Amino acid sequence: MFPTMIGTVVIAGIVGYASERSGFTHNGIVQSIIICIGGAFLAFFISLMFGIGFRSPGINAIFSSIGALVIVPTHWRK
Repeated sequence: MFPTMIGTVVIAGIVGYASERSGFTHNGIVQSIIICIGGAFLAFFISLMFGIGFRSPGINAIFSSIGALVIVPTHWRK
């Protein structure tokens, strides 16, 4: 479980950095990484507790990070 959690954090950090460098978001590098890690942790614990998600933890981390980047910044902007 611990290596899976560390891998989730690493994948989420890479997705956050790549989304900021590619121009997908305009939050700032650190902010995007924090948003991605939060979304990935949420999806990791939901899949751990309830078994909801994809079969691969890496795919869960990628899709939850992208989902968090789409939902969080657009929710707080006017």
